[in-house]
Amino acid sequence: MVVPASRPSIGKVISYCVNSVGRLFWKFFLFVWLAQLAGILGVGLVFWLEHRRADQMVESGRAMSLPEPPPHFDALRRLPPDFGRGPPQGDHPAPPPGEFRIPFVPALATLLASLACAFALAWYFAKPIRILREAFDAAAEGDLDVRIGQRMGGRDDELVDLARDFDHMTERLRVLMEGQKNLLHDVSHEIRSPLARLQAAIGLARQQPSRMGDSLDRIEREGERINQLVGELLTLSRLEAGVIGAFENVDMGELLVGIVEDARFEGVVRGVEIDFVAGEMVEVRANAELLHRAIENIVRNALRFSPEGGKVVVKAGREGGFFAFSITDQGPGVPEADLEAIFAPFFREGGQVSGGGYGLGLAIAKRVLVAINGSIVASNGEAGGLVVKVILRV
Repeated sequence: MVVPASRPSIGKVISYCVNSVGRLFWKFFLFVWLAQLAGILGVGLVFWLEHRRADQMVESGRAMSLPEPPPHFDALRRLPPDFGRGPPQGDHPAPPPGEFRIPFVPALATLLASLACAFALAWYFAKPIRILREAFDAAAEGDLDVRIGQRMGGRDDELVDLARDFDHMTERLRVLMEGQKNLLHDVSHEIRSPLARLQAAIGLARQQPSRMGDSLDRIEREGERINQLVGELLTLSRLEAGVIGAFENVDMGELLVGIVEDARFEGVVRGVEIDFVAGEMVEVRANAELLHRAIENIVRNALRFSPEGGKVVVKAGREGGFFAFSITDQGPGVPEADLEAIFAPFFREGGQVSGGGYGLGLAIAKRVLVAINGSIVASNGEAGGLVVKVILRV
């Protein structure tokens, strides 16, 4: 037995229409339509009152007080009273004075026109908002590839600007999410290497008790590396969360002299010379500990990539309303396309899986300097090597 398809009820049809276009559409529609209807009724009321007043004045025999027409209307005064009224309309006499009949057809046409206009305006405003809502729902579900700028058609208004801002937001979020995933992967890899060496050293100590001293030294070094990595991760996390501590006046001359002396002590092992060219020193407002760590990371990076017997040049001094210093090494330099990327955490040239990386030092340095209204840029020197320049506001 074939059951005939049931026809949807009027209530279901109305409910579907309301839910399909959204509540905002109907609010716009009712508001615009009621505003138009109020205007039409107001104009009609004014005409009705004028018509009624004119009829009352005719009935009382009083002449209407009208403004004096211009001179070129004198010819119209000489026309007969019944000029332009046309022939009698048969069995349909004119309505007696005082009676006002509503023109049904013009009123219905006006009502339909106002409905169409209100519908078009409501659709024009509600459609892009509905698209935005769908896009936000998709982004909340994790789809950060959704884009709505092209779906706005040929519009050119604030709603289109909002759609473009949404596209920019989702693109930025996608980049940040990918960066977090890559950071987690890199951290796992960086911690796995010293842990593997720790396990190897423990196994060697068990197998060869006679080499217990060498194994303990290795375990100590790998533990220090893990501790340093965890400390840098905590610092980076605090900086990204906006926690930079209290600011104070920092004497750049004293700060740089201490960092250069530490670098010279480390450079003796590989025969790397540190040349410090000091100009006018000033005080800057910053967190002393973080600024010290940022500059130290830059100098250590230069030491790391300088060849044995090479030289690292540190120049510092006041430049107008700023304090600038640069660190130049004699290393291999960086490809031009990677000069900005070296400030990303665990950046590795050429997509290397391990080795040749920059770790977290430069990433921390950039975030510290940005937090204290400074800037840092990298460039390749004319004679080779990498030049890192830092500018601080005095």
